[in-house]
Amino acid sequence: MKRPSFFQLNNGSKAPLPFTDHEYENRLKSLREIISQNDIDAVILTSMQNIAYYSGFLYCSFGRPYACIITPKRNIVVSANIDAGQPWRRCYGENLIYTDWERDNYLKAIISILKNVKKIGIEKDHLTLERHKKLKDALNNPEIIDIAPLVMSKRMIKSKEEINLIKSGAKIADIGAEALVKEIKVGASEIDIAMVGRDAMEKAIVKFHPNSELRDTWVWFQSGINTDGAHNPVTT
Repeated sequence: MKRPSFFQLNNGSKAPLPFTDHEYENRLKSLREIISQNDIDAVILTSMQNIAYYSGFLYCSFGRPYACIITPKRNIVVSANIDAGQPWRRCYGENLIYTDWERDNYLKAIISILKNVKKIGIEKDHLTLERHKKLKDALNNPEIIDIAPLVMSKRMIKSKEEINLIKSGAKIADIGAEALVKEIKVGASEIDIAMVGRDAMEKAIVKFHPNSELRDTWVWFQSGINTDGAHNPVTT
């Protein structure tokens, strides 16, 4: 059976993203300034933070690589088939899905977008040695520069929309904290108290951010010896 190495699946309609189209355009414009100043043909972003920052899509890897390719004219999220149409619905720009039927279909999808490139920018602090070599070989040995520090410096300057979202997140965290404080009592388990705070925050997210994705909402509520680390998981 012949199966595709990559394909498009524009399933459904584009969903509301955390920021406006204007915000994403400003971010892309800033990144394209880096592209122009360094005479780069394209940038291949691979980290969660940068793909989310420039496309709005936050991936869940499950061992699979993702990318956001940005050229002077295009921005395309390269995603795994396991996510189907979600990356297209939740990204600003285009989406290309690679399949798992053959090894390195991820690279084949990237090559289909980037042909005859002479110079590319990557996040050197995110690519493994193996993936770095494979990417370089697949693109016929272009010059590769590390744009991670430049991009990080751009992300450090927060826009008005970002500041508003940060404030909203802090408000929602306060709602969760207020709810769980009321449940603290001798004999209660950490997980029972934590769940109250988590539930309160998720209800607040629904209220203040309708149409958003609910994912990865946590409470770390520690007691006793478990308070010696900020990220110690709650216990039973």
